[in-house]
Amino acid sequence: MEKSLDLINARIRDGSARVVTAEEMPGIVDELGEEGALAEVDVVTTGTFGAMCSTGAFFNFGHADPPIRMERVWLNDVEAYAGIAAVDAYLGATQEAESKDDLYGGAHVLEELVAGGTVELRATSHGTDCYPRRSITTELLLDDMNQAVMVNPRNAFQCYNAASNAADRTLNTYMGTLLPRCGNVSYSGAGTLSPLANDPGFRVIGSGVPIFLAGGEGMIVGEGTQHSAGGGFGNLMVSGDMKQMRQEFLRAAVMNGYGVTMYVGVGIPIPVLDTGIVRSTAVRDEDILTDIIDFGTPRRDRPSLAKVSYADLKSGSVEIGGETVRTSSLSSYRRARAVAQELKGWIEAGKMELALPTRRIDPAKRVRAMRETAVTPRVRDIMNRQVINITEDEEVRVAAKRLLKDEMNHLPVLDRNGALVGIITTYDVSKAVVTDGRLRQVKDIMTRNVIKTTPDEPVDVAAQKLEQNNISALPVVDAANRVVGILSAIDLGKLFGGRRRR
Repeated sequence: MEKSLDLINARIRDGSARVVTAEEMPGIVDELGEEGALAEVDVVTTGTFGAMCSTGAFFNFGHADPPIRMERVWLNDVEAYAGIAAVDAYLGATQEAESKDDLYGGAHVLEELVAGGTVELRATSHGTDCYPRRSITTELLLDDMNQAVMVNPRNAFQCYNAASNAADRTLNTYMGTLLPRCGNVSYSGAGTLSPLANDPGFRVIGSGVPIFLAGGEGMIVGEGTQHSAGGGFGNLMVSGDMKQMRQEFLRAAVMNGYGVTMYVGVGIPIPVLDTGIVRSTAVRDEDILTDIIDFGTPRRDRPSLAKVSYADLKSGSVEIGGETVRTSSLSSYRRARAVAQELKGWIEAGKMELALPTRRIDPAKRVRAMRETAVTPRVRDIMNRQVINITEDEEVRVAAKRLLKDEMNHLPVLDRNGALVGIITTYDVSKAVVTDGRLRQVKDIMTRNVIKTTPDEPVDVAAQKLEQNNISALPVVDAANRVVGILSAIDLGKLFGGRRRR
């Protein structure tokens, strides 16, 4: 048995269509079976509400008198891209303001406009014969603009990796604050309600399909940037009229230590055409698997700490390495449910009919890494291999003599097996002598929580460690935690100084 889209739209028009949310569909399939659910249900609505950094809008401001060709544009001191046309600009959600004390960005401007607030437009130009004006400052409402078209290059991910942090310090990321030593797990996405989880083969989700976007009617443009459905990480480029949107489904946010982002509500109606679609829309949280990724590894390909389901994540805790770790969601399931429910109401009321894709999205496509034509410097390329060490049982006076003799400021401290267990500096030695005249052992004054690096770590990552921890050197260790070099701020200064000269 199959149903046509024309039949479903005819039922929507006459008010007889049976519409359910993706949260309701699994129970219906359990009760009626796949054939019974196909006969009973016409449309399944989905929804998600989470942080979608790749969000923004095109604006047309209208011509001033005398006219100006805007070369640089700011909205509430947040710069928009003006290289489009004379009075057009694109404002990205993550662009940050130039002058505000508190973190403020494009997302806040977008929310303020949708909420009915005014924004200050400031623009400059060098002036031309046909556009003689050189600057303008004015205040605008959303209704003052000819067009305000939201175009989001990458929204509604098929699935998100969960995040944890095996490193020894707290990390601030786009997945929220991650506590050290796997102290927590954060995740995002609505699980069973997520649009692409209900059509993983992109059979009915594609270009031209009408959607719910931030409270207004929108449309799928096509695959999103970084679309990688072949690996389970497909996403969508979407568009909609900001003048139809509502603040409850479009909210600015700030991720501590990371920056500005935008929470967006996206919902997609799925026509139930055959049992294959019935099967995909009966997905449960238990069926949706994802990896918990270690953000403590500052590389593109981070290791997985565990594979879990969304049911596991929503339970409040998961197991990593035999330890129970608490979980928390960055997205709002309550608001995702509201998206799916409102979209359901639109279709039941005949406000939205459905369409099949005018262009299919590739369900097998995989994203590629950046092609890098220059070799990224590694720590091994610039580290000092002539390292002076000391053992933890030696006296402080021995450490002092060694530091003075070799004109060094840092001494890695080794145990009897030659593994790194600490580090001392000239400051540590001086402090020990001043505060306690007795000459103690090195292990009494050394720093045990050593910030270190490895030979193959990118130099940029090592430099960030120095800056974040306010230190001037990093011991370089191999896989057995044996010291093979030391990297100092002076070494980095020589490298980055050379980069700047080029």
